Amino acid sequence: MKTNDYSIEHLRALGYRVTPQRLAILQILKESEQHLTPGEVFRRAQSRLPGLTEPTVYRTLDFLAQQGLALPAHLGNGQFAYEYAGHKHHHLVCRSCGHMMEVDHQDLLALYQQFEMTTGYQIDSMHLTFFGTCPGCQKN
Repeated sequence: MKTNDYSIEHLRALGYRVTPQRLAILQILKESEQHLTPGEVFRRAQSRLPGLTEPTVYRTLDFLAQQGLALPAHLGNGQFAYEYAGHKHHHLVCRSCGHMMEVDHQDLLALYQQFEMTTGYQIDSMHLTFFGTCPGCQKN
């Protein structure tokens, strides 16, 4: 990751250290084309940081999510998976086959605005997962 990367600048601006663990995990999330469970992040990070422990990965993922740099998503298997927070989007997950597709945040913007207006809440989480049955599984 370059030193001018948004994630690094963001952490430093908030007064946090940019540790090798944080850098490695951010890089793994950024390079991945898919959601990764903490266990998958740990396995990938071990080759970069041989002394890394699994609890450190869990804590770091939680920290990065709190800072808005990682997005946790509940994918229906009782466990969270994480991805790099590169763009605002949501997910549709098929309960039958597990197929997942992204939904652009713009498609739900009016819904978010309506929730804020009717509830008075200021919504700060822009990552939802919807569960259902995909068209392919509906045919079966």
